[in-house]
Amino acid sequence: MSFTYYFWYTLSKIAARFFFSFRVVHPERMIEEGPVILASNHQSYFDPPLVGICSRRGVYYLARKTLLQLPLLGSLLPHINVILVDRDGNDMSALKSVIRTVKSGGGVVLFPEGTRSPDGHLQPGKAGIGLVIAKTRAPVQPMRIFGSYEAFPKGSGKITMAPITVVVGEPIRFTPAELDPATYGGNERALYQELSNRVMAAIADLRLPKGEAVHAKALPTLPDAATLSRS
Repeated sequence: MSFTYYFWYTLSKIAARFFFSFRVVHPERMIEEGPVILASNHQSYFDPPLVGICSRRGVYYLARKTLLQLPLLGSLLPHINVILVDRDGNDMSALKSVIRTVKSGGGVVLFPEGTRSPDGHLQPGKAGIGLVIAKTRAPVQPMRIFGSYEAFPKGSGKITMAPITVVVGEPIRFTPAELDPATYGGNERALYQELSNRVMAAIADLRLPKGEAVHAKALPTLPDAATLSRS
């Protein structure tokens, strides 16, 4: 963890706790060594640092290249483990960088839904994270953020000091058979989507401890692998 990363990591922790009563449920489940994909729901611009401060090590994030044009932030991003991606999200060089980072033993934060939820509901996962899982064979750390939509929803310019909690799930370790495209008749796209569906289902299963307000909403019905393989 570089000095710059550590500085912003510490500042983010302090701000999250002070303004949003931030806490982590089951931090002992976090994989702190070796390759890992940190997979979380996505409700707010706050989500990347919120996921990152759950880990005791420096992890990597995706960010749009256009952010480099912003004063201060543009000069900061290269120093806080950011992998830059084109605005349309179809950046193969960025995807290759993610795969290399994970294979080299790093942790990368990915949002299976691909973009922030417009209404706080969980959205179906996209195939991209499945591709990363299949190519790296790394364990996946499912995580679910509660409250960030209430704090700073998509399309809003207003920040509300709502409580935010991250619940950490048990790591998912896929078997070689589960990562074999032959299981889906050689249809790699179907494999990637099914892996993404599995991750989103694990995220949806995470709940706040009993007695706490539930902010997140239900997961839409996801297409199964058989449907995808026919498409």
